[in-house]
Amino acid sequence: MRQRGFTLVEILVALALLALVAVLAYRGTASLVDGETRLAGEARRWRTLDAALARMESDVRQAVPRAVRAGGAIEPAWLAGVESHGASAIAFSRAGPEFDAEPGVAGQRIGYRLRDGALQVVYWPALDRARGGDGDARAWPLVEGVAALRIDHLSSRGEWVASWPQSGDAALPRAVRVHLTLASGEAIERWFALR
Repeated sequence: MRQRGFTLVEILVALALLALVAVLAYRGTASLVDGETRLAGEARRWRTLDAALARMESDVRQAVPRAVRAGGAIEPAWLAGVESHGASAIAFSRAGPEFDAEPGVAGQRIGYRLRDGALQVVYWPALDRARGGDGDARAWPLVEGVAALRIDHLSSRGEWVASWPQSGDAALPRAVRVHLTLASGEAIERWFALR
């Protein structure tokens, strides 16, 4: 009587099929993990961008029409224009300091600009300063990977303009339109009403 069992060829075929199924399962799992990692990175990038724009909106809505002394010159309450590299930049006076809970403090000078592919927030230590320019200013990057920044201002005549102040208009624009172009090609536009 012959004993029943598997031949060597049958065992090798079974092992080859098992190895093929294991490779396919590994590739499927690896693609799921890669996809989840990519989606988590995208979500983190959009949360960072949303937080930066929410911060900008909060600061802009606190703008006050107070001009500042910068060296021997008077700087308007809201100063905006296009820099030499083509990106917009703004500096303005806003109500209250960000880090000081002391009541009665006069306010703070703050700005937003594009430098080295990053949207930056700029703080001056005081509203009025002995030196002009950005000498005392401290800048922090909010969002990396920004290709372009354009900030337009709504005048009392209902026109969008790139620079502020405008002759014959109020110290603050009526609204601000912020247009960000990311290095990856996406474009984001936000509008903030001031008054």
